[in-house]
Amino acid sequence: MKTLKTFVIACLTILLVSYPFFIKAQNGSDFEISKNLDIYVTLFKELNSNYVDELKPGDLMQTGIDAMLQSLDPYTNYIPESDIEDYEFMTTGQYGGIGALIHKQGDYIIISEPYKNFPADKAGLKAGDKILEINQQSARGKTTDEVSAILKGQPNTTISVKIERPGSPLPMSFSITREQITVPNIPYYSTLEDGIGYLKLSGFTQTAGSEVRKAFEELRSKQKLNGFILDLRGNGGGLLQEAVSITNLFVGKGEMVVSTKGKLPDRNRTYSTDNAPLDVEIPLVILVDNTSASASEIVAGAIQDLDRGVIIGQRTFGKGLVQNVVPLSYNAKMKITVAKYYIPSGRCIQAIDYSHKDENGMFTKIPDSLISEFKTRNGRPVYDGGGIEPDIPVGLPQLNSISYSLYTKFLIFDYATHFYWNHPNIPPVEEFEITDEIYQDFLDFLHGKDYAYTTRSESELKKLKEIAQKEETYGDISGEIEALDQRIQESKMDDLQEFKSEIKSILKQEIITRYYYEEGRIITSLKEDPEVTRAKEVLKDADTYHAILAGTWAKKDHTE
Repeated sequence: MKTLKTFVIACLTILLVSYPFFIKAQNGSDFEISKNLDIYVTLFKELNSNYVDELKPGDLMQTGIDAMLQSLDPYTNYIPESDIEDYEFMTTGQYGGIGALIHKQGDYIIISEPYKNFPADKAGLKAGDKILEINQQSARGKTTDEVSAILKGQPNTTISVKIERPGSPLPMSFSITREQITVPNIPYYSTLEDGIGYLKLSGFTQTAGSEVRKAFEELRSKQKLNGFILDLRGNGGGLLQEAVSITNLFVGKGEMVVSTKGKLPDRNRTYSTDNAPLDVEIPLVILVDNTSASASEIVAGAIQDLDRGVIIGQRTFGKGLVQNVVPLSYNAKMKITVAKYYIPSGRCIQAIDYSHKDENGMFTKIPDSLISEFKTRNGRPVYDGGGIEPDIPVGLPQLNSISYSLYTKFLIFDYATHFYWNHPNIPPVEEFEITDEIYQDFLDFLHGKDYAYTTRSESELKKLKEIAQKEETYGDISGEIEALDQRIQESKMDDLQEFKSEIKSILKQEIITRYYYEEGRIITSLKEDPEVTRAKEVLKDADTYHAILAGTWAKKDHTE
């Protein structure tokens, strides 16, 4: 009876929602809408009545909704009432929970990193702890999403967690009181050498603009700033208005930052700076990468189009679509793409055309033939159709095969856990180094563990072997192929020493995070960050900085 009742409610809801379409269809061009809604309702009814097995109308309806929206773009989503908290986290940076990052290793979920001074940290959970039970229920085999959903909950409620800790003979139990977790938009900011300010911005929630303003004013109050680096790498965006607010800190009042254009007239809006800026003279660098998207691209694009600062890094993601959230029945919501946004030069930086598919049914990037040239305020050429192209491109560092294997198989993570429990204290972040003694201990830790990996040479040699076998020439060159394979295997034996410096760098960041949390990892990474290094060089070289903004600096001659 409950299933039937659910189905009846669903059908009535569809009919009520679609009723205006039915009425309008009698007089206008919406007959196709009313016809298909009618077909959908009758199909659903017959399916529920006649299908051989018992159906779950709610799950079936969810499948239909998801499939329909998947045919559009990945940003138009249905948000059921059960997922509202996750949506609110994206806009506010807040959720109820214990405050910890998690990942899966084998059959269990592992604590990756407890947030400093939040419930998991205050209760005593540590990175590397294996979650055995939650509220006396086994956590074995559960996914990260399933465990995350259980760990989250209303603030001031209590949850019990049983963990297994490396080096401890028996499982340990913790009672943790959930809190309102607020993930800051700014995980770190400081003044680097030569009076250059640095700020890492990881999100664009409701307080992002005020947080950046406060941090910049604090840095400026301590000493004269000779330049400022705003790091938007890895920042997938957020609220459009916060992007405008942050841009406003560095450009004058009344400047157009972004406009939106949609199908409906009320979606066509222009967003300009409303306040007096903090500083329009300080040399400015924006760092971006291929995951900088949406609001990050508004900031970087506006700063570039207005010739207010230099962009360094990799081409950004290319998300030039605007979403609004509309309410639905039963406390559900839908996030729907309603417009495209355009930055001051007039360009839209959307990279993928979701209105067309290729012959394989896949969405494709906007072709070069449709990409147009625009001009910055100083007349520099910029282009639409694919993100923000940096003024100074810096190639994305690529991990060697062995480093990648050690990292993705959690051997570096596991060693950091081993190290932490054997070293209660380490020197300050700025002084800690991976000595040869520590590295040798890491090599000893690896004995008997699987870190097998395939090099590019091995992959190419395998292809050569397959081609030779197909062409029936393998017999003639088999000796040479086997000899090459032997040499590659011998070379791999030395990789732990050949790529020692790279592996040490990753080890250092992972170990420091155990003692000094995310802030420690950022401080450590800045020392060896090629984009930060390049940003500091540009900010200290006034001639290069101004030549870039004036358009007299040849990018092709200075690609990193």
